[in-house]
Amino acid sequence: MNPFPIPVVALGPGSQIEDDTLDYMHMPRGMNTFRPPVLPDAENLAGHTPTKVVLHAILDALAETVADARNRLIDLSRLASDDHRLLNQILGEGEVGARVEGEYEALIQESVFAGVWHVVTRTADYIEVGDAPGVLVKAARHEAQELRMPESIPDEVMNAPSILTELHDQVNVWQPGALPHVVNLTLLPLSGRDVDFLDSTLGQGDVTVLSRGYGNCRISATRTRCCWRVVYFNSEDAMILNTIEVTDLPEVVRAAPDDLRDSHERLVEVLSWVEQA
Repeated sequence: MNPFPIPVVALGPGSQIEDDTLDYMHMPRGMNTFRPPVLPDAENLAGHTPTKVVLHAILDALAETVADARNRLIDLSRLASDDHRLLNQILGEGEVGARVEGEYEALIQESVFAGVWHVVTRTADYIEVGDAPGVLVKAARHEAQELRMPESIPDEVMNAPSILTELHDQVNVWQPGALPHVVNLTLLPLSGRDVDFLDSTLGQGDVTVLSRGYGNCRISATRTRCCWRVVYFNSEDAMILNTIEVTDLPEVVRAAPDDLRDSHERLVEVLSWVEQA
């Protein structure tokens, strides 16, 4: 019998030898979900009527914002320190935190009730109810510039210029309310010099946001109008997605309308317990 020209390969489970050195990327192992705040003991609520007043104001603001999608502010500057601590305990700490530098310097923390934000600036302390605090967009726009193409490009930079050309075109046509334009750098053949050249050309803005949901997401404004760097990490802190978004504020920062409705329902339950206590 003549030798068979094609080697016979067995099929089925266990028939193939798998390389022991295969190394798969670790995927996120868990996702942050809503966790009710640790509510104070009933006796600790006695005499804290101002805290209850603020909670009712937040509840009313949520209902109004769900209806018309407009942000509402609730001033905390006159709240006593004990009431302030109690309010922070009831609202808890949510997934999104932000730091704003420069003229609009602020620290921002979302509560466990999505769309309820605690904002502290150099001159103000308030709760903002809405999809995202307005100061994030204001600070990102402040001193933002149009994208100027570099006059010279280093020899070791290969693919960054074509990306900058695409961004230049998109920034010039993007208008508020339009869908974001996303450039996925993860899928492109970019060297470290390419990425450095992109970042230096776009510049560093004054807004940095960290979202902890399915892994972590770091969002930072550039010095270029409507351009944001959005980088996703898995639970092993390895980068899994690296993008540039042309938009006024990336959607990953914003609380969705359904989130606001859920926050209203959950705050009703919390307030019910507070009133009974």
